[in-house]
Amino acid sequence: MDSYCSDCKKNTEVVFDHSAGDTVCSECGLVLEAHSIDETSEWRTFANESGDNDPVRVGGPSNPLLTDGGLSTIISKPNGSSGDFLSSSLGRWQNRGSNPDRSLIQAFKSIGIMAERLNLVATIKDRANEIYKKVEDQKSIRGRNQDAILAACLYIACRQEDKPRTVKEICSVANGATKKEIGRAKEYIVKQLELEMGKSVEMGAIHAGDFLRRFCSHLGMTNQTVKAAQEAVQKSEELDIRRSPISIAAAVIYMITQLSDDKKLLRDISMATGVAEGTIRNSYKDLYPYASRMIPNWFAKEEDLKNLSSP
Repeated sequence: MDSYCSDCKKNTEVVFDHSAGDTVCSECGLVLEAHSIDETSEWRTFANESGDNDPVRVGGPSNPLLTDGGLSTIISKPNGSSGDFLSSSLGRWQNRGSNPDRSLIQAFKSIGIMAERLNLVATIKDRANEIYKKVEDQKSIRGRNQDAILAACLYIACRQEDKPRTVKEICSVANGATKKEIGRAKEYIVKQLELEMGKSVEMGAIHAGDFLRRFCSHLGMTNQTVKAAQEAVQKSEELDIRRSPISIAAAVIYMITQLSDDKKLLRDISMATGVAEGTIRNSYKDLYPYASRMIPNWFAKEEDLKNLSSP
């Protein structure tokens, strides 16, 4: 690193003395800056280090959804034998004290685990936490399936952030909650939010294109095939096809892969999309008459469409 030295009257190479915090000219030895603050990390973390030896001296960020902002102090148990009596006494008193946020913290933790398993961004997780906080403040979810409530909050958050997930995808990480339970919980939460706000809850429209790229990724499709499927899905929105966006996406994938070198079995498409094989066939039957309008010319010519299997 170069810096201007007032003695040398030119830019010279400087040396940083980490122990003293001094920046020194390498040619004349003049201290250009003294007691500078080192903003780099105090330690290095290695993969094989024990998780018990955490050098961090600060806690996590504040959470405005919690009563104390998430900045409360918790007395931990000592590792050694000394101080066991003091720690156990303090621990008992700490457990006796009522923590109004205990259930919220556990709920936020569960939402975070589900979001991580679905590879969702932090904004969706935070939105799900806000939704759960609003519903929990109404004290109306007692006695209901907690796992279904949390999963429904995450489903609504995905819709509102324009990153929708299918109910089956949410169900796969919902700790045993069924699709029917999550659906009922979603309807209940929306109703409670509408009562609180006095207006309808914006959920965001679902389009087949919202799911297509993810489904194609699960199937390992090539970039050219994915691009063709995306154009076909956009054209399908101009048609009056009364099918769910998820089943339309699955049917378009089935149609496009028939015209590509990398053909996919209907069974594999069903597993990747979570749509039943019969539903894909029915949706494909509805889309088949419009194949020439949907499939781009650069991907398949008119005579190539004869290779499509008749429904």
